Amino acid sequence: MKTTRPDLGLTRRAFVKTAAVAAATLGAIPRVFAAGSDRIRVGLVGCGNRGTGAAMNAVVASPGVEIVALGDVFPDRVASCLARLRDPSGQKDWSSSAPWTHTEAVKVTPETCFTGLDAYRGVLASDVDLVILATPPAFRPLHLRAAVEAGKHVFIEKPVAVDPVGIRSIIASGELAKIKGLAIVAGTQRRHQPRYVELMQRIHAGAIGDITGGECFWLGPCVRKWGYWQPRQPTWSDLEWQIRNWYFFTWLSGDHIVEQHVHNLDVLNWAIGAPPVDCIGMGGRQWRTQPEYGNIWDHFAIRYRYAGGATVQSMSRQTNGGYESVTEAIQGRLGRAIPGRIEGPNAWRFEGDDGSAFEHEHTHLVRSIRAGQPLNEARQVAESTLTAIMGRMSAYTGKIVQWDFALNRSTLDLTPPTPLQFGPLDVAPVAIPGETPLI
Repeated sequence: MKTTRPDLGLTRRAFVKTAAVAAATLGAIPRVFAAGSDRIRVGLVGCGNRGTGAAMNAVVASPGVEIVALGDVFPDRVASCLARLRDPSGQKDWSSSAPWTHTEAVKVTPETCFTGLDAYRGVLASDVDLVILATPPAFRPLHLRAAVEAGKHVFIEKPVAVDPVGIRSIIASGELAKIKGLAIVAGTQRRHQPRYVELMQRIHAGAIGDITGGECFWLGPCVRKWGYWQPRQPTWSDLEWQIRNWYFFTWLSGDHIVEQHVHNLDVLNWAIGAPPVDCIGMGGRQWRTQPEYGNIWDHFAIRYRYAGGATVQSMSRQTNGGYESVTEAIQGRLGRAIPGRIEGPNAWRFEGDDGSAFEHEHTHLVRSIRAGQPLNEARQVAESTLTAIMGRMSAYTGKIVQWDFALNRSTLDLTPPTPLQFGPLDVAPVAIPGETPLI
């Protein structure tokens, strides 16, 4: 396993250019694939549970896909990912449609395992055709830009950034990918789920009339229940502790409204056909107040207003013992739509096979690459991520946040002010509405 040279100057400010990337970076040209026949070599950056599951999804979803390189900040993550991928017992991932039985597709060697803050560089240099980016969200703008500049197709998990500066970087990388003929598919899997796809086709054809509003919820338990927390060890620096517990630090996850609720907000943007024009929100931190939970909140309520007058009520919460709901509803003048169903004069219910949306997104990605018609979802996932970010910005500050401000003028960059290296790193104070500035 290779430990790449520590990138002591690693800050996103050093890499993010919000204007379009210069044509001089076009260098690497993606391979041309014979329709359905050529092998696609995949590298994984971020070897946690979601990254490992995404690698499995990619192999299961399309023939001829091989996992050839792994990269993560921590050696134990790479080792555990590789052990799981090579496990012949058929361990099923929660996102998969069947037990894992494709160990023959794992072509990783010690020379193609990379660790350290710049492990992504080693993966990109490993003769891969496609990279899966599944690190904590803070790193995704940097990694996407590096992947596109290296001429790689990309599957990027959601959310794709944690602040407006990162969003502008994602959009610029997406534009560069179009020029270079590269695919970018995002982990907003509802966009590839049959019940949602057919629902949206009907909504956009007028089945519920003009959209007047909607609501979306992600009300569930603390993600610690799913293993997103590790007790701090005496040997861990501040940076290691925060990255290992990335979910609970706003600079790394964007807070749970961004990391998790982005799925539901993406559905509303998809239905309405555009992002909101402004929002006002509130929330707080009442249930998980201990320092071990970093500085994120545990509940948000946001009202989004869209052009044309539609309003959407958004609620996201992570507390144990409460009412749980993960869904969306779209209200139109002629009816109401919820996942897989329309109520009203044009009533409809989905009766097909949903399969695994986590596999469908990889099927569609690989199919587009082989057909020479690469999908590019960078802009849509950037807009949905920014919708969640501006909701957090409003709740944290107590201010109304305009879309134009968030997209074009906000200078908010949550990247720590010093180059990233394993050592001291203060935790930013918990946001207080009315005191936390809108930047």
